[in-house]
Amino acid sequence: MSETKKISIKEFPKTFWAVNTMEIFERMAWYGFFAVSSLYITGPVSEGGLGFSDQDRGVLQGVVTFFLYLFPVVTGALADRYGYRRMLMTAFIVLVPAYYLLGQFKTFPTFFMAFMLVALGAAMFKPVIVGSISRLTNDRTASMGFGIFYMMVNIGGFIGPIVAGIVRGWEWRYVFIASSVWIAVNFIIITLFFQEPTSESRSANPRTLKKVLSDMVEVLGNGRFFLFVFGLLAFLVLGSKYTSDGSFTWTHIWMIAGVWIVLNVIYDLLVKNAASGSASWYLQPMRMGDWRFGLFLLIMSGFWTCYQQLFYTLPLHIRDFTDTSDVLRGAQSLLSAIGLDSWAEGLAGSMAKEGQVNPEYLINFNSAAIIIFQVMISYLVTRLKAFTTIFWGVLITVLSFSILVFGTSGWIVLAGIVIFSFGEMMASPKSKEYTGRIAPPDKVAMYMGYFYWCIALGNLFGGILSGQLYAKFGVAGIKRPDLMWGIFTALALFSALAVFFYDRLIIRRIKS
Repeated sequence: MSETKKISIKEFPKTFWAVNTMEIFERMAWYGFFAVSSLYITGPVSEGGLGFSDQDRGVLQGVVTFFLYLFPVVTGALADRYGYRRMLMTAFIVLVPAYYLLGQFKTFPTFFMAFMLVALGAAMFKPVIVGSISRLTNDRTASMGFGIFYMMVNIGGFIGPIVAGIVRGWEWRYVFIASSVWIAVNFIIITLFFQEPTSESRSANPRTLKKVLSDMVEVLGNGRFFLFVFGLLAFLVLGSKYTSDGSFTWTHIWMIAGVWIVLNVIYDLLVKNAASGSASWYLQPMRMGDWRFGLFLLIMSGFWTCYQQLFYTLPLHIRDFTDTSDVLRGAQSLLSAIGLDSWAEGLAGSMAKEGQVNPEYLINFNSAAIIIFQVMISYLVTRLKAFTTIFWGVLITVLSFSILVFGTSGWIVLAGIVIFSFGEMMASPKSKEYTGRIAPPDKVAMYMGYFYWCIALGNLFGGILSGQLYAKFGVAGIKRPDLMWGIFTALALFSALAVFFYDRLIIRRIKS
């Protein structure tokens, strides 16, 4: 037998490294802003923040990131048709001013508009980078190639908040200037080092938007189904936005949603017999695509709803309820013990305020843990079934939220963050593998394209829940964050049980 050759980094072309470097800077820009977004959106105007309510913050974070993960299905098709370089250049042209405008606009409508521009630019960027990695690797190098890529994602996600935490101590606007600068650097990289990795845009039959829409119908459902679902989601968003000022109550919202459901059922009964297969989409009854896959996306959205609380809710909890001076003292003692006294003194000045560690630095231990332990965790779970790994990964997140219930000290919160990271390292990668297993063998790639929609739903639900629950249990409410984390613990547990019964009652019965 011939010995299998080890993979050398020299086997990856120049464009592969250019793409990964651009990923680092794009993630530095995104997480540099996103890690402190809750603090900025709800921060007092006198201190440079926007002064928005928690409900408004939940709508902003939930709705914008929801669309960020929906857009790539379309932008990916456009990239295949018109070329990766063009799509990347367009993304950067959108992102540079968009990040800058985030720091200039102070009203809800204008800030929402700038935030949506960031989502549009990121959605242009995301599928091109993943597609480039796929095309620049082969069966032999794909595993290492995507491993390198995932490492770059977390390096950018680790550095960005550190820089943002430092510059926001000067003035908030520098956070957004820094994000714009990181994106601008990518203009240099794409000009000097990027070569088009795909020829599909020059082929006779590039992927069309019509083909994308037909795939969407096959996998998830027809136009009427999407209209129905988006209507319900719109009522959820409106409820979160307008119940805070007394314009509506949640009872009103549920009543409106109920009327919407009844109207759609009646309409379906009217068009069911009259509609033909060639009728326009709005004259057809609702039809789901692969309901089993849709259910899996909905179940996994529960995990992502909980995951987003690290960025949506935990920074506010740390700011308002956690005494992090114990972590600061511990870090200073460690630096002094190894002879870095000057670093210990500088730590308090650059990474803490009034004896407290900035929230974004504690949350950053999530990225740090992934950078250090992801390879080891991936190796340890290699022989486990994808379902088993997802189940135990989500159960670990249950433990982490249980710890955050008692998060009044820095070390307790830090323990919750690190433990959550291990659950994420198990559940997140394996959920993609599980998608590949439950998809029809000849349609795995198409199904994988829609996997990220569970993250979109998780962002939307996570933002809405964060805004509503922190308004009720946070400093503006009854000041009982432990009850809030108890609710998220219950949601994580429900998600774990849902994954378990989904595999036992649906997937295994299909295969048996």
